[in-house]
Amino acid sequence: MDTSTRDQDLRRVVRLVALLNLAYFGIEFVVARAIGSVSLFADSVDFLEDASVNFLILVALGWSARRRAKVGMLLAGILLIPGLATLWTAWEKFMAPSPPEALTLSLTGLGALAINLTCAMMLTRFRRHSGSLTKAAFLSARNDALANIAIIAAGLLTAYTLSAWPDLIVGLAIAAMNADAAREVWEAAREEHKTAEA
Repeated sequence: MDTSTRDQDLRRVVRLVALLNLAYFGIEFVVARAIGSVSLFADSVDFLEDASVNFLILVALGWSARRRAKVGMLLAGILLIPGLATLWTAWEKFMAPSPPEALTLSLTGLGALAINLTCAMMLTRFRRHSGSLTKAAFLSARNDALANIAIIAAGLLTAYTLSAWPDLIVGLAIAAMNADAAREVWEAAREEHKTAEA
């Protein structure tokens, strides 16, 4: 497949991934606020961040390797935003712990898993195309799928224990995963920038 055809396919996939993320952000944010879930709130903010990342990628795809590397560095910073929002929400929950509605938590996590697995599968064949940009999108979708499995488990544990802690712990774990993804994207972008400079 030639480069221009591959770029067109990538653009189509990235646009669809961005729209799916934006749509599920709305669903998950409303549910998170309704049932008081830290993990769903963290994941909903993450869906919004993923939509932003993919829209940025869509804009930057035709740029030079050097400019793409700079956008990759910016995306590394964007990946930290959900973690900061989660820490604030977790602090509020810690001050007034109450468990979220367990079944709704697990079902919403299951819906998020379906969206993220779909996005990760669509992006898998492009994860080494266009350097740090598509790596950012792929890592984000992959990490989110892992986070969604943890959210489903938190719902089951909440039903069993009637405690706010499973939800709180998973929310903090999502924040840590986003920080690690930001580090990976930063390193890939820096390497890409060095190569472009050379």
